[in-house]
Amino acid sequence: MGQRRRWQRPLRSLRVAVAALMLAACGTVRTEPSAPAASAADIKAIDRLCAIYGRPGVPGAAIGVIRHGRLAFTRSYGLADLESGARVTERTNFRLASLSKAFTATAVMLLVNDGRLALDERVRDLIPDFPAYGRDIRVRHLLQHTSGLRAYEDFVPETSTRQVKDRDVVALLRRTDALMFPPGSAFRYNDSNYALLAVVVEAVSGQRFARFLHERVLAPLGMTASVVWEPGVSEVANRAFGYGPTRRGGFGLADHTSTSTVLGDGGVYSSVHDLAAWDRGLDEATLLGPRVQPLMWTPGSLDDGTPTRYGLGWFLDRTEHGLRASHRGESSGFTHAIVKDLDRGVTVVLLTNRRGGAPDRIAAAVAALPSFR
Repeated sequence: MGQRRRWQRPLRSLRVAVAALMLAACGTVRTEPSAPAASAADIKAIDRLCAIYGRPGVPGAAIGVIRHGRLAFTRSYGLADLESGARVTERTNFRLASLSKAFTATAVMLLVNDGRLALDERVRDLIPDFPAYGRDIRVRHLLQHTSGLRAYEDFVPETSTRQVKDRDVVALLRRTDALMFPPGSAFRYNDSNYALLAVVVEAVSGQRFARFLHERVLAPLGMTASVVWEPGVSEVANRAFGYGPTRRGGFGLADHTSTSTVLGDGGVYSSVHDLAAWDRGLDEATLLGPRVQPLMWTPGSLDDGTPTRYGLGWFLDRTEHGLRASHRGESSGFTHAIVKDLDRGVTVVLLTNRRGGAPDRIAAAVAALPSFR
């Protein structure tokens, strides 16, 4: 992804500042010829909802509306790189953060579909050095956030500059000797679960997680520009850099932390354009088939039968339109949302390269506009 030696420097020249002001996107619309265009009123509504991303010289956003697996509408705002003035487009690659969890869950379910992994297998049988206190944790518990594990981030020193990998999470979790609750007895959303699932995929497949995800998920769906980023191994072209607000009211680069190299919980880079292919693959059950794909959107349950609002890599709820799958992604410098109305065949993706904001609220509001009902 090309970490730049200059990435910590602020904008230094008047020329660069002026370029950023001139190039700030006010939004561009692209529709497929066969897709119904949004009405003028709804485009204005989307612009109002996304106004904070379209101001001059600020980190931007890309929004896409996908209808029945086809990208029907896109609009982009602001800058992907404040230093160069590069604009966000529908093909700009963002670090997806927790939107990546659905990809990780798909990788696991591919192995289940292959007959190489069972959801009720004990994690310790797959990862021999897994902490003994987690001996009763099953693969299913990781997928549904009911494992009782603590967040691995709690064991990473704030001053640490060493890049943490998925495999390191196993050792980090050995710094405690207890779970928060018995596996299956409660729901607690936790990045440790999906980092460990990446380790499970590697143990069962015999491949690096990034390679498995590329060969079994991204490439078959035609997501040719998407990358599971490994420092020193892969690069991300046409990417957005992440930013956070500063005390002076501007934005400073906040592209990485020491945990940004953990892949299972947030390591995929993709664009609105490529995520349309992802959404189409989900709708058509291209990877998992019609028997397994619906399991991704089936709410989990605790051991006492209490249902949760999480399936396999997706939050789930009911709206007036039927079942909705969604997820928020948030990491250093990036905040995103995906909202997928399963019964209506409408998905809204909003990717932003700034910390904070309410992309989940915006995406839900866009999905409810008359043009996309």
